[in-house]
Amino acid sequence: MTGRPTLPTRYRKEHHHMTTIGILGAGRVGTNLAAKLSAAGHHVTLGTRNPEDTAARTAGLAPRIAFADHRTTARTTDIVINATPGDSSLERLTGLHAELSGKILIDVSNATRDTADGMPGDLCHPGSSLAEKLQAALPDTHVVKTLNTMLFMVMTAPETLAEPPTAYLSGDDENAKRTVTGLLGDLGWKPERIEDLGDITTARATEAMILIVPHILRRHGFQPFAVSLAR
Repeated sequence: MTGRPTLPTRYRKEHHHMTTIGILGAGRVGTNLAAKLSAAGHHVTLGTRNPEDTAARTAGLAPRIAFADHRTTARTTDIVINATPGDSSLERLTGLHAELSGKILIDVSNATRDTADGMPGDLCHPGSSLAEKLQAALPDTHVVKTLNTMLFMVMTAPETLAEPPTAYLSGDDENAKRTVTGLLGDLGWKPERIEDLGDITTARATEAMILIVPHILRRHGFQPFAVSLAR
């Protein structure tokens, strides 16, 4: 797109097993992705505010995973995944503007205001999306939205659901989306179940899907599911 830098040469080729991936956030989403991507052969750094505490808490997760603070993680890896709480992601990542410059940022978070029972509530960015806000705040970064329409365990094991789920993609850079599609393959996603919706503005549609989640969880409990496209 006009005004955006060309994606670095290393992203124009198909991804390979020497990719370095930084994951910001060491909750269930971040640690789950870290374990699967490390097992697929990628060099993974898990970024957290307390690296030593996180390393102790996740001992045995995967021997090759490194731990660092958010800034170091963003600076020293090729591709960065945002798995921080969505309601604070924009502020956290805007502060990493220099470290994220020229890189792919995969955003898997949803920005909502929690309800009294801790469930997702109203959207923080109605009429827009967290992904769009991140792209506007980080113009030298290639933001790709994906994996935000399912519970965390489905992200790395789509085959466990009775019906094949859908992983949606939103992003302005086609090369970045191709790279992310390759990483989704490493997580177990088949190409025919990956739906490219278009540019980053389409993320507002998938982020709005979070509004159905609390109703499903209250009715059925914390069971794996995904909001998918049936054909």
